Amino acid sequence: MHLYTFILRPINLIISFISLIYLTSLSVASEKPNILFISVDDLRPELGCYGVNYAKSPNIDQFAKTAVTFRNHYVQISTCGASRYALLTGRSPINSKAFKNNSFYSGKTAIQNKQLLGAQTMPELFRRSGYRTVLIGKISHSPDGKVFSYNGQGNGRQEMPGAWNRLATPMGQWKRGWGIFFAYSNGKHREDGKGHFDLMEFTAEKDEDLPDGLLAERAIEELNQLKNQQKPFLMGLGFFKPHLPFVATKKDWEAFENTTIPIPLNKSSFDSPYKHDSGEFFKYSAPYEKKRPLNDQSSNIARRAYLACVRYVDRQIGKVLVHLEKIGLANNTIVVIWGDHGWHLGDAQQWGKHTPFEIANRSVLMIRVPGINGGFSTNALVETLDIYPTLIDLCKPKFRITQYPLDGISLAPLLRKEKESVRKYATSYWRDAISIRSHSHRFIAKVNNNKIVDKKLYNLTRRLDSTENVLSDNLDIEKEMINQISEK
Repeated sequence: MHLYTFILRPINLIISFISLIYLTSLSVASEKPNILFISVDDLRPELGCYGVNYAKSPNIDQFAKTAVTFRNHYVQISTCGASRYALLTGRSPINSKAFKNNSFYSGKTAIQNKQLLGAQTMPELFRRSGYRTVLIGKISHSPDGKVFSYNGQGNGRQEMPGAWNRLATPMGQWKRGWGIFFAYSNGKHREDGKGHFDLMEFTAEKDEDLPDGLLAERAIEELNQLKNQQKPFLMGLGFFKPHLPFVATKKDWEAFENTTIPIPLNKSSFDSPYKHDSGEFFKYSAPYEKKRPLNDQSSNIARRAYLACVRYVDRQIGKVLVHLEKIGLANNTIVVIWGDHGWHLGDAQQWGKHTPFEIANRSVLMIRVPGINGGFSTNALVETLDIYPTLIDLCKPKFRITQYPLDGISLAPLLRKEKESVRKYATSYWRDAISIRSHSHRFIAKVNNNKIVDKKLYNLTRRLDSTENVLSDNLDIEKEMINQISEK
């Protein structure tokens, strides 16, 4: 055999093989990343990875080890539909005028049933960029992406026309969207006309006996299908719990039997025009005496029920994330876990959301990006509005025209540790109130006839549920906050 053939030919083969590997890896690296967006309804930062040592959230805590955890994430408005409208359109309520749950499909804020020059929503933008978009559960306001009233009446049109290639929410025994949202065991639900209105139920034995378990199963099925497609995907997966009623499996309730759950520290009355009467919470039939304020024992039962629901939904999220890894998609999938607003668990006598206070506006935000080292948390002030431009920044979709300018700021510099902050203030709204959060204080006020009235200032450096108005002692901070309102 010729010396060239004997020596150089194998070398050439090796070089060709290495080149093939390089080109293949380059091709994979250049692919657009997938997006798995996980929404959890009414999830305040009541998680182990947020420093709550009595919570049981092992799967989200594990996720935090590879993600970036935003400890000071604030929503635009503390009600489901309007908060999600801000997320999905990238527009502040002050610009969009979307302050209500029906903003997606009613009035001037409704998403139009035709393709406009620019994308009206985030999933539409990615769909027009070639992404396969799939909806499972509650990402907008309705639990399945279709417009029906609570009693099931309506035409079932898409809540966000043009957004999703596929609506894949399983109905199970509950048969319709609001049925699976307000579900109890055995196909019962709050809106079935049979008087089911219990605050809590923990009788189910299996995760799949309740809707969120079915959502996790469907998400796994859809991921298996998406894996074999040539297009990148955006999956919106919206879990229902811990939203009222508090329903989870029996084992989730029993898991807290020997757990000491602290009662709200602040139980005293306070003066504020921004309080609410916790009406939704107190409408439910409760396994305790419904006195206001709740005594310590009753409060403990309600808080335990909320935590049991968090444990249940944490397990469903874990199933999906493990499967994402199992089928080889985790290395090219951005994962976002987001709570649509906070929730008062008896803090300052408040039960529920629907306030401009700190507890209602602070929620969970965690982002994991392939190629970016996570496993750390940041105290930077960020807003829900920032998620949309962040995903555009990270994914570089082909189509980037939005129907209206985006009001948020990309968080990519925070994810990459290139910056320590992107904004000095976070702004939220509730009804006619504007609520501004700095790193140390929250200022709440109304604008009436061009005058700023009903001013309240809370120092949050020691306690996030502070109800002591410290306005008179902080005139410089008041001036600073008023200037922020004037700029809105």
